[in-house]
Amino acid sequence: MKRDRDSSSRTCGRIVRRREFLAGCAALAGAALLPGARAAAAVVADDLRIQRLAWAGIRLQLAQATLFIDPLINPEAWGDALKDRLIPVGDAVGDTCVLITHAHPDHFDATAVAAALSQGGALVHPAGTNPLPVPPKARARPSALWEPQLLGDFTATAVPASDGYGDPQVSWVVSAGGRRIFHGGDTLWHGHWWRIGRQFGPFDAAFLPINGARFGWRKPVSGQPGVLTPEQAVAAANILGARRLIPIHYGITGMDEYVEVDDPIGRLRRAARERPVAIKALAPGAWLDWTR
Repeated sequence: MKRDRDSSSRTCGRIVRRREFLAGCAALAGAALLPGARAAAAVVADDLRIQRLAWAGIRLQLAQATLFIDPLINPEAWGDALKDRLIPVGDAVGDTCVLITHAHPDHFDATAVAAALSQGGALVHPAGTNPLPVPPKARARPSALWEPQLLGDFTATAVPASDGYGDPQVSWVVSAGGRRIFHGGDTLWHGHWWRIGRQFGPFDAAFLPINGARFGWRKPVSGQPGVLTPEQAVAAANILGARRLIPIHYGITGMDEYVEVDDPIGRLRRAARERPVAIKALAPGAWLDWTR
């Protein structure tokens, strides 16, 4: 993919001129010096709404822009093993982007991407992956680690993650509406938490996998968790400086080759008792309440 000219930056559905972008930054900086800036910032922050989708998916919603991360609507991804309600994603508002953490079919659901980007937009993926198919009206946008992507009213940065199969995977840091969130896909524990926390923290919310799944598909079997355990998720949220931890990527039952920890939500709450992080478990379809 060719790099954009310095005079402009690609967005989900339009081009933001560099001069306009810098002018907007200057306006925000000036506003911060004015009386009542804190109250104004609170109003802006409330403009960002976040909905939990099925499995690891979330939806970030602004008045005229929508961003999805790892949306899943295909019932064949997990079959009867996943009891989550599958939340439709074909009603995106305004400029639309879909971010994926990696190309496994429960995180890159081509059916969900096609529905979300039916009117165009961007499929933003880790550099080195090639998720196909790309919807006809959309464009693919590879993202290198640590390089911020201007996606209309959102700014998204791919940061390191660790995949249970050793495949390419990233986590996402997304800022919009005066908020900053972290999405951890289905990462393992790794050593990058501290740098991510120093560079981007604190976070208003961290969406982290918690099921500590052990895989039997690859031989010989390791017997080790291939996803964050509840205790590791709390530790990661604490290092990141996350005010809220919203658990994702749990709820699989009845499979011999993919076994979650018992009572992941209970273990998560117990692990968080001595930590300054609030656990906010959301059912698929529910919206995050920033006031709680």
